[in-house]
Amino acid sequence: MIDSVVVIVVHLVFALAITPVLIGVMRTVRARLEGRVGGGIVQPWRDVLKLFAKEPLRAPGSSPVLTWAPLLLMASSLVLCALIPLVSTLPLAGVPGELFVVVSVLLLGTVALAMLGLEAGTAFGGMGSSRHMVFTALVEPTVLLSIYALSVPAGTSALAAIVRSRRDDLSTLLNPVSILAIAALIVVVIAETGRLPVDNPATHLELTMVHEAMILESGGRDLGWLEFGSWLRLTALLGLTVNLAVPWAVAGDASWTALLVGVAATTVKLVAAAALLAAVEVFLAKLRLFRVPELLAGSFVLAFLSVSASYLVF
Repeated sequence: MIDSVVVIVVHLVFALAITPVLIGVMRTVRARLEGRVGGGIVQPWRDVLKLFAKEPLRAPGSSPVLTWAPLLLMASSLVLCALIPLVSTLPLAGVPGELFVVVSVLLLGTVALAMLGLEAGTAFGGMGSSRHMVFTALVEPTVLLSIYALSVPAGTSALAAIVRSRRDDLSTLLNPVSILAIAALIVVVIAETGRLPVDNPATHLELTMVHEAMILESGGRDLGWLEFGSWLRLTALLGLTVNLAVPWAVAGDASWTALLVGVAATTVKLVAAAALLAAVEVFLAKLRLFRVPELLAGSFVLAFLSVSASYLVF
């Protein structure tokens, strides 16, 4: 039980510390490739600290949704980071790390964002919430199918056990099942976190906004929770994907040596993946809105094929 508490604390501290750095790396890489200087790697820290120091402004007569939705998104993101094996694959005693639990927690934050967009009562908010839920209807099943395909050789749906099984049996890394599932997960990360070509986090144009439309009416501390919660979701999903694709050096126990190695290895993998993602974004244009479901449907097909192939390979 003590080991589980230690692992959860390490996961949360690691996620809180690395998340703004990842966002800073992505912004800096993109700025340099576009010929700009950028704000630097630590600029996201300055942004959220400035937002947390400001009082939120809410319209008179607004419901408690405007207050609780940002906190719910932040809380669900923290739970997500605690459940996903970012640093260690040690089974957490009394804590459900099952695939369906993790996807349910992910959906909880998605619904909180959608409710926030609707509560604002603006055309932008309703538009963003509607688009967000349409994308979610295709993203969530893809997550379930792709990770389920990777769970077949492990014989369990616990994420920590799946990563541990792939780390111990390297033959499961380079086969059609793994390649198809990881490809589907990469599209999921892009869609769920509002990155190009699904959404453009750097724009406020009416015809392109999805995530920004839902948080447009928020400010101050509320906006800080929303931004940090969304960034944590990126860290959790990207960390899960890189540890499933490259499971080496993930800690197998709660010893400090293993945890330090796991923190160092996951940091390197996350920073490399974030930099690569930002570099690819520079050469992509945002898809037209009606083409995004086609991309997500394609990722669902990849996940479905990976499940079908898993029963033929294993």
